[in-house]
Amino acid sequence: MDLESIPGVGEKTARALAELDDPERALRAGDVAAIAAAPGISQGRAARIARGAIRRDHDDPGGFLATDRAREIYREVLALLEERTVTDYAAQRLETIYPSPTRSRIEEVRAFAAEALEREPDPAVLEALEGLEPLREPGDVRVRERCLATTDAERYSAAREAIPELSVEVVEDAQGLAELARGYSTVIALDESFAGVTIEGDVQVRPDALENPAEVVPERPLAFFARNRDRLGAAVAVHRAADMDAACDLAALENGLSRLAEDGTVAGDDELDRLTTAVDDLDAAASAAESVANDRLREAIREQDVTIEGSDLLSLVERGAGVDSLLSRELADEYAAAVEAARDHLVDALDLDQGESEIARRAFGDEPTFPVERDEDAIGRLREELTAAKERRAGRLKRELAADLADQREGARQLVRDALELDVELAIARFARDFGCTMPEFVPADEARGTGFAIEGGRSPLLDEPLEAIDPVDYAVSGVALLSGVNSGGKTSTLDLVASVVVLAHMGLPVPAENVRLRRFDDLHYHAKTQGTLDAGAFESTVREFADLAQGGEGSLVLVDELESITEPGASAKIIAGILEALSENGATAVFVSHLAGEIREMAGFDVTVDGIEAVGLVDGELEVNRSPVKDHLARSTPELIVEKLADEARDEAVAANGGAPNDGDPEPVFYDRLLEKFD
Repeated sequence: MDLESIPGVGEKTARALAELDDPERALRAGDVAAIAAAPGISQGRAARIARGAIRRDHDDPGGFLATDRAREIYREVLALLEERTVTDYAAQRLETIYPSPTRSRIEEVRAFAAEALEREPDPAVLEALEGLEPLREPGDVRVRERCLATTDAERYSAAREAIPELSVEVVEDAQGLAELARGYSTVIALDESFAGVTIEGDVQVRPDALENPAEVVPERPLAFFARNRDRLGAAVAVHRAADMDAACDLAALENGLSRLAEDGTVAGDDELDRLTTAVDDLDAAASAAESVANDRLREAIREQDVTIEGSDLLSLVERGAGVDSLLSRELADEYAAAVEAARDHLVDALDLDQGESEIARRAFGDEPTFPVERDEDAIGRLREELTAAKERRAGRLKRELAADLADQREGARQLVRDALELDVELAIARFARDFGCTMPEFVPADEARGTGFAIEGGRSPLLDEPLEAIDPVDYAVSGVALLSGVNSGGKTSTLDLVASVVVLAHMGLPVPAENVRLRRFDDLHYHAKTQGTLDAGAFESTVREFADLAQGGEGSLVLVDELESITEPGASAKIIAGILEALSENGATAVFVSHLAGEIREMAGFDVTVDGIEAVGLVDGELEVNRSPVKDHLARSTPELIVEKLADEARDEAVAANGGAPNDGDPEPVFYDRLLEKFD
């Protein structure tokens, strides 16, 4: 794979991506966590790289979101999806799903979303996901007590590359190998020429060691599992809670993890624990044993009534004898008992076996001394024996555990990936349930011309209202249309609904409606309402933008909210009419919200459709509105409704004042009627 062919990836980033174990898989799957593991690449950058790789693979030109408001709609619906994730990974993974005009990309995500909608957001699964994180690489692993040895310079270089965790030493002969054995617990000779040579210490002749590094350095696979114990445990919990098919044997993985300590050592082996404790406690146990002997000897001396004749004392002094001689002569039995107690204490405290006990007993000699002191040489030999036994035991257990877990590594990786992807699926499923979504239907390409969109029972997810409080909207447009309606009647919300549906549909995701049928658009141009009229420069820029848009193809969807605010009302109507004519000629789909719908229709050089969001009246001063636009209907304005309400109230008051009879000559109803005539 040519990594530099990905949009936004230069030479430096390509080198970083190349360091991943399988960059092609990570990019193809949009695995943000794996991509972010590359040196110097953040999560946000990883999401952008993944999007670039997807665009390249689907020959996606980009640019679907052609305006700032279109991009805002995308970020808003994406935020709603991300709010429903549990893991950071899922939120970043959703960043790789974007609106695309490319059929293959849309279909790819639609297939994923269809499976997601089958998921049930079980609270137990969501709780299990809370402990889930992407796997981490263990980093550098160094093993100090073991080394590789060879007489060959080329094999030395190969060994350093294949097994960087161990030191590699060059030796000339068996004597050099013996010297290494005195400094390392284990020496692994790579040369077959050393076979049959007897050397003191743990020296293994393994000519095939470089071909089986996990057997030589079991710490390598164990470090991976040790660093990811909690993550793997969480992934197992997710699979069990969701009743998912697992990529590996869950029971075997759990068993292996239960035998692995957080630092990568083997846990749960009684013999290894005994040896480890003995090595750690040796100095303390030896000191305690000395105290046992000296305490007993002091007590014996304190209770002993020793009588030494003058001639005997003189003889001892003349010979230069000291207290040791006195102990040997007068307290030999007591001293022997004290030393034996020290030996027993040392053996019992360290829980030594028979062979180790023989070495331990040499730590306290038979020759009387006071105070009793341990033989440091004997203690050193015992330490060496215990350490060597511990390392042998730990090495064997590590190799056995590494062998058990090695075959699970790829399955374990997939296990975590599947659990993380489940969070992405559940976010989509929760979004669909929360907003009453369904999968939209795209019309075939050969039927797309002249087709726009048709929404039934749509509810905008961008409204800050509970779903049940939102009135469903039906709206369909083919070609270009003007949307009229009263203030606060929901015209802008209708545009937001259309934009949200189109964006989500082109992301390949379910849309917030009961039914949606639409064509595949090339781009979305959504122009939000401007605040106040524009100055000459800004006005010119806006007109140029629409000039470029009018020259585009038929695949554009154009949504515009009250473009008349850019300049004077009379000029606005003329400009909008001209824009609609150009868009209609090019076969675009467009909805322009305007309070000048009547004027624009009169000025347009074609029969432009005018739809209306109709207010059915005023109730307690509040508009009562039919939120679904009525086709081919110019909606009445809010001022007209207010004047009509005032006229009705004036007539009722006049009738009441006239004793229940109409009073057509009352000046107030006549005034309101005259105003109403102006709206006709």
